[in-house]
Amino acid sequence: MKDLNSLKTEHLEKWFTDDSTIWIPPSKEISGKNRILALFRAIFRRYESIEWKVFEIFPLGGQKYFYRTTSYGNMINKGAYENNICTVVHFSEEGKIIYLSDYFKDTKAFN
Repeated sequence: MKDLNSLKTEHLEKWFTDDSTIWIPPSKEISGKNRILALFRAIFRRYESIEWKVFEIFPLGGQKYFYRTTSYGNMINKGAYENNICTVVHFSEEGKIIYLSDYFKDTKAFN
């Protein structure tokens, strides 16, 4: 979370490989480190400020985890933003993200 909250893609780069896949709605599922970092740059540009806080992490076995998180901040031209997020993350043995998928409680802010 520290790397994500930095809002600097160069800090996120170490978590992904060309084989990584993520799905962060409303975007479609994408694969590859460069495309993933481009998506994060686009996400960060939508906010004046944004921060994530993890409340619980549940191990699912096989290097898979379920995160219960809240994101909050200010969206450009939309004002205050807060959302509850459930995230499933699958890590490789080397600690890289193989697959990440977010599920948002409220998607109205993205419309």
